[in-house]
Amino acid sequence: MIQALLPIALVQQDTGGLGLTDAFARSGPMASFILGLLAFFSIVSWAIFIWKVLTYRRARAQSRKFLEVFRASKRFSEVSASTARLSASPLVGVFQAGYAEIDGQIRSNADPSGGLTTRYEIRSLAGVERTLHRAVAAELQLLARGSSFLATTAAAAPFIGLFGTVWGIMRAFEDIGRTGSTSLVAVAPGIAEALINTAAGLAAAIPALVGYNWLGGELKRARAQLEDFALEFLNLSERNFT
Repeated sequence: MIQALLPIALVQQDTGGLGLTDAFARSGPMASFILGLLAFFSIVSWAIFIWKVLTYRRARAQSRKFLEVFRASKRFSEVSASTARLSASPLVGVFQAGYAEIDGQIRSNADPSGGLTTRYEIRSLAGVERTLHRAVAAELQLLARGSSFLATTAAAAPFIGLFGTVWGIMRAFEDIGRTGSTSLVAVAPGIAEALINTAAGLAAAIPALVGYNWLGGELKRARAQLEDFALEFLNLSERNFT
């Protein structure tokens, strides 16, 4: 019985139990670099995810308030006056672009003496529509910032961890060749290094994948809301300025 337990005791004494901190301290330069790289990906991914959650929460709240103001106001100028305090809403950017286009078209209808025409008409509703489409695309691009990093982390981190796994197994075989022993004492550091890299890769990739999918869903909802608002704005413009 004592002889059977002796190898286990030797492993625990020699490897210090192979805790995560101890295993990281015993890792070679390549394994340490891989773990550091995965830690960087993980930290930045979490920072992006938290930032996007706060951004979307604020955008949703201000979009609700902006729609209330927009639908309660009788003039676009009244809506424009309230946009400064609701700038976190992507709807504000679309409204400002459309309003600027309408204002520019109306001002271009000035008579030769420099006065504005008494009829507030727009010359090209299609021009307003194109402006709204560009504004929607620009707002969606802003909302999507950070998604590419999450996608990169979700795709690349497991393979970086796999590379670390292969490197750790190579190190284990190297230790076997150097010591001439296949005991657990000889191979444990390399195997532990390999498994830690695998776990680190998955730990970085899984939250990034969840965050990327969440962000994709939020972008779909934002696109639907922006396109719906653009149509509402266009309908009001056609009704009031043509």
